[in-house]
Amino acid sequence: MRDFDYHLAADVEAALEQLRASEDGKLIAGGMTLLPTLKQNLAAPTDLIDLNGIAALRGIALDGNVLTIKAMTIHADVGASDVVRKAIPALATLAGGIGDPAVRHRGTIGGSIANSDPAADYPGAVVGLGATIVTDRREISGDDFFLGLFETALEPDEIITAVRFPVPDQAHYIKFRHPASGYAVAGVMVSRTKGKVRVGVTGAGPCAFRASDFEAALEQDFSPQAIASIEISADGLNSDISSSAEYRANLVQVLARRCVTALI
Repeated sequence: MRDFDYHLAADVEAALEQLRASEDGKLIAGGMTLLPTLKQNLAAPTDLIDLNGIAALRGIALDGNVLTIKAMTIHADVGASDVVRKAIPALATLAGGIGDPAVRHRGTIGGSIANSDPAADYPGAVVGLGATIVTDRREISGDDFFLGLFETALEPDEIITAVRFPVPDQAHYIKFRHPASGYAVAGVMVSRTKGKVRVGVTGAGPCAFRASDFEAALEQDFSPQAIASIEISADGLNSDISSSAEYRANLVQVLARRCVTALI
């Protein structure tokens, strides 16, 4: 690991100032990805700006039909929250299944989403629930946020402050868990609100995406049989030592049907 200057930001404005003043600064939240990257000398920032001192970036609140989770809220708190469990039980289940206890007590929702790891769980919830990403300067639709492998719509000096989830009538999340890391080899979030269906997929492709063919079929007939004959193309899906693109395509189909079965 190479030398860098460390800054503990007192608030969002201070973090932005320190980031803009640095030659090649990086924000750090839980550090689940950044710290291993630094240890392997795959990144060498001149400055690390730590967001852990910003109390205003932690918290969970339900306002009407919108669940807001502040960016520095750790996975364990989301999974254990009575507010989340009552409003969107599937989201609590998702958070409680991330990694292992050490990861869940350090990793944050904002860091996970900003990183856009292809196998992370939260991105599937963002697109599957139709969430909105709130930053220090704007709001970004979840459908427009994830652009590719570790790539998002965030500007280099933009900080996520919260994520807003509309509360669905129903939702369910299932993932095929990698036995070593706990990452999603493939994960599917299905939600239903007033007859409208969203199907969010993570783990299978370079970034989270919606299965629009599934959504259209399920809005006509909300049953596992409605999507049983719809195939997910393996073109462009991830293929690695864990599984092939074709296997992931099949996993998405199977997991989506299991989500629908659970909801009915």
